Amino acid sequence: MKLTINGQTHEVDAPTEMPILWALRDVLGMTGTKFGCGKALCGACTVMLDGNPIRSCVTPIKVAENKAITTIEAISEQKTGQAIQKAWIENNVPQCGYCQSGQIVSATALLNTNPHPSDADINAAMSGNICRCGTYNRIRDAIKQAASNMEAEHEG
Repeated sequence: MKLTINGQTHEVDAPTEMPILWALRDVLGMTGTKFGCGKALCGACTVMLDGNPIRSCVTPIKVAENKAITTIEAISEQKTGQAIQKAWIENNVPQCGYCQSGQIVSATALLNTNPHPSDADINAAMSGNICRCGTYNRIRDAIKQAASNMEAEHEG
């Protein structure tokens, strides 16, 4: 099966029911996307499929055929992803870091579709991403900062 991941086509020799997470990690060696719960409850495995955040631990690779997968490895190639990562660092969001790839992918997907999110928008978009360290306020602040920085850059 051919999968388009981060703009590149990959031939994946795996059962079509294999979750995208395991194709990324075990077949292709792309370990940035993390395994958390295996039940789509924690968000550690979040990737984008055609720009929408999905839980890769429960999404079979057959769903991704003829679609574009974006992983944490390519987030910095997007202006939105760059703004999110910069704001993440400036707001000292990461603690243990385990959830961060999923959090950053979800935040990038949010700002790609909603460049001016309210607190309610942020809470809704990020609600499926669990942070055991409890950095939710910093995550929200970083998303707001990234949105503000992107708007200022666009106006300048």
